[in-house]
Amino acid sequence: MRHPLHWLQAPGWTGHLLALAGGALGTLAFTPFDIWPLGLLSAALLYQGLARIEGRQAFLRGWLWGLGLFASGVSWVYISIHIHGDASPALAGLLTAGFVAGLALIYGLMAWLWSRWLRPTGPWLSVSGFAALWVGQEFFRAWFLTGFPWLYQGYALLDTWLAGWAPLGGVWLVSLFSVLTATILSETRLWHLPRALAGLGLVLAIWLGGWALYGREWTQPAGEPLSVALVQADIPQSRKWDPAHIEHTLTLYRDMSYAHLGSDLIIWPETAVPVLSSRAEPFVQGIAANLAEHGSTLITGIPVDDYSTGSLRIYNGILVAGEDANQYLKHKLVPFGEYVPLEAWLRGLIAFFDLPMSSFSRGAADQPPLRAAGYRLAPFICYEVVYPDFAARLAAQSELLITISNDSWFGESIGPLQHLQMARMRALESGRWMIRGTNNGVTALIDHQGGIRAQVPQFQPLTLKGWVQPHEGLTPYLRWRGWPVGLAVLALLLLCVVRRQR
Repeated sequence: MRHPLHWLQAPGWTGHLLALAGGALGTLAFTPFDIWPLGLLSAALLYQGLARIEGRQAFLRGWLWGLGLFASGVSWVYISIHIHGDASPALAGLLTAGFVAGLALIYGLMAWLWSRWLRPTGPWLSVSGFAALWVGQEFFRAWFLTGFPWLYQGYALLDTWLAGWAPLGGVWLVSLFSVLTATILSETRLWHLPRALAGLGLVLAIWLGGWALYGREWTQPAGEPLSVALVQADIPQSRKWDPAHIEHTLTLYRDMSYAHLGSDLIIWPETAVPVLSSRAEPFVQGIAANLAEHGSTLITGIPVDDYSTGSLRIYNGILVAGEDANQYLKHKLVPFGEYVPLEAWLRGLIAFFDLPMSSFSRGAADQPPLRAAGYRLAPFICYEVVYPDFAARLAAQSELLITISNDSWFGESIGPLQHLQMARMRALESGRWMIRGTNNGVTALIDHQGGIRAQVPQFQPLTLKGWVQPHEGLTPYLRWRGWPVGLAVLALLLLCVVRRQR
């Protein structure tokens, strides 16, 4: 009699194609689809698909699973390459395919490591070891080649009971428990009844534990709420850096801001001022002075030019304008969008390698929070908010989180919505409100539990008005960051190696 999962576990293209489909299913677990059980099914398909194969077969199966995930989940980069990078459809498609295929190699490597060195014979160590390896590759993706920490398994569980674990171990712990749930549920039909009941009991304990923690107050309000106005000007990316359009852009931001005098904070998005700071200072500080007369503080994204080293350096910055001016310079830069790897070789080959403002310098890794309206704000510019531990370091020093972004690069795709989901996780992990200002959406206010309190529609020039409550105190995740989960992952993987050798 054949094994119940024969077609999935056996070598060959049937199992490989099922892995490809399983990876694609994973994308449906994330925003905007939010069918989170498909995330569990997707992980279970990969786990079971690697149960009986070795070597190159395992690598190919893992790579195809990753290909399905990234081709369906992040192929929106095609828009920035083709529409905004002026690459032909064929070239943009080729570059997108290379990007997706390269990312999928990480899952191929994970599958090979599992089959060659880690897959143990014991059922309990097998399900927990695979979950540990999964989180290990998520840690790896946050670091390798500056990192691409997108589509982590835990994000799909943001609106479930499992999210209650996020303030303890961040998205890493939610990912661990999500994959552990998937692997155990995939095995219960194959286990004997006592073991199956024990497995279901463990899954129930994990989820009930998350339910008990869900909504718990880990931090406390600090001071009075602040009124905020986030200006979403909806400047087309094609005209953002056009010299003929700059005056219109600045006038629009000015007029939209003056319509909301008296708000404690008035926030403009990433590089809202498309002029170097040395030239834009009279305009920005003039607006800030006028706003200050009505009790408002202006915070804006702006390219910051610096000559202190003897040569010109330009940073992607966020500025608190006014008498007590202070700034933050972006540290986590986006490859090709903000800097070009192998610049001497790639510049000039195609228009995509010569995008406007793609020569930013990297800000220091250790910068203090912004100061505005009597509070400390942890600043994240666009892509930086997707790095869990990076965000936690600044959040621990602050009472509020602020992220400004320009997601115009990705048009009407699912990319900006995924970006919003990750910002929500940062708020939940830290127990702090998040102010999210963007050029064309999604502009939103997120509370300390990760819930969206207010937002405005995308692709419209609108201003979002609302209130945010500063918070103080540290969640366990802000105190310890990813270290406890990382050590648990290493311990489980070491046990897998030892058991495999025996």
